[in-house]
Amino acid sequence: MSGAEKHRADLGEPYERRIPMPRTAVEDSGFVPPGRPGPGEAAAPPLDLPHDVLKSLLGAWALAACSTAETAAVEHHLGDCGGCADEARRLREAVGLLQQPETLDLDPALRTRVLRSCLDRRPPRIPVPEWAAPYDAETARLDALLQDFGDAEWHAPVRLRWFEDDTQVGRRTTVAGVIAHLLSVDGLIAAALGLEDPLADLASPAGPAARTEAFWRAAPCPPTRAVRAPWREQSHGLVRTVSFTGGSAGGLAVSYGDFELPLHDAMLERAFGCWVHAEDIAVAVDYPYRPPAPRHLHKMIDLAARLLPGALAERRRAGLSAPPGGTRHLVPAGAPGRSLRLEIEGAAGGQWLIPLDSPAAAGSADHEVAHVALDGVEFCHLAAGHLSPEEAAAGQLGDREAIRDVLFATASLSRM
Repeated sequence: MSGAEKHRADLGEPYERRIPMPRTAVEDSGFVPPGRPGPGEAAAPPLDLPHDVLKSLLGAWALAACSTAETAAVEHHLGDCGGCADEARRLREAVGLLQQPETLDLDPALRTRVLRSCLDRRPPRIPVPEWAAPYDAETARLDALLQDFGDAEWHAPVRLRWFEDDTQVGRRTTVAGVIAHLLSVDGLIAAALGLEDPLADLASPAGPAARTEAFWRAAPCPPTRAVRAPWREQSHGLVRTVSFTGGSAGGLAVSYGDFELPLHDAMLERAFGCWVHAEDIAVAVDYPYRPPAPRHLHKMIDLAARLLPGALAERRRAGLSAPPGGTRHLVPAGAPGRSLRLEIEGAAGGQWLIPLDSPAAAGSADHEVAHVALDGVEFCHLAAGHLSPEEAAAGQLGDREAIRDVLFATASLSRM
């Protein structure tokens, strides 16, 4: 209450608070700002300035720093003077270079550059093993993607895809369901390291798909954003635990039910799974997502290439393929055998010789019968079951049957 209002109240006069009326827009008030022509008035002619003065104003004009009258004078002059028009065009282009449009999204490589700079100044007391670095990076990237998700994004539908018996299959879930899947499968490594298994209270099935289905069924309601915290806590715990071992636990066996992987390969496999499912989530919410850093992607490709001989043998046992040429050429373990040269292009690429007849044989350039070339990311999408072997844009040379077998064996590496 103002002083005047208080004085009126003391005199016993009724107090009425005054509410100001809405302001009238300047366009409706009839007020004409200085320098602007009123209704029905012609615009003032541009300033009559010498050529040298107008030329000196070109820089300010390019930066939109001239007054209205100066802008009109310069633009009128540019229609008559070709030399100044060329100079004005060059200045405007230069200003455009100074004001490049920038995305609000952070560069995915920013975290790596910052950490590298920090570690160059002060090495970590307990470093992360090199084979665990891809998992550390991919879980951090996915967590950054999830950070700003609202309820609508967490319940966005996601379709998981993989290959079974040379056929692409799928399973529908949500973004929260994908994180629950990662939590369940990463629990295999947690259990191997003696950490808490998120399925410890369940009749814990061994395989990744069975564990995920059991976790989904046991949840009282569909997974929500609450699953992010235990997943992130578990991923931090895995990286911290393998770091405290000094890397010496890399050979520890991790069981996936029907097969085992040493810990260093299991961490790479889970880094690959994290990236693939992060892409699934990004597609579901229509958000761009980049591949892993080339040095990490190379490790994932190398793991897939090392698993291919076993996948080829498994396909033959399942009756899904015949030996290349119709006859197997078995050799003693470790001896060179018929091979396919797998060439992966791109910054993460390289070349691998894949033995065709037996996982125990050694790849040999002297026994090369086929050569196939693929882009690195495309090869990973094939290994993830997101790309069919027929769709893979592969450069092929040599035994077509061997090439087909290797492409289908690559797709068979995928799982939910």
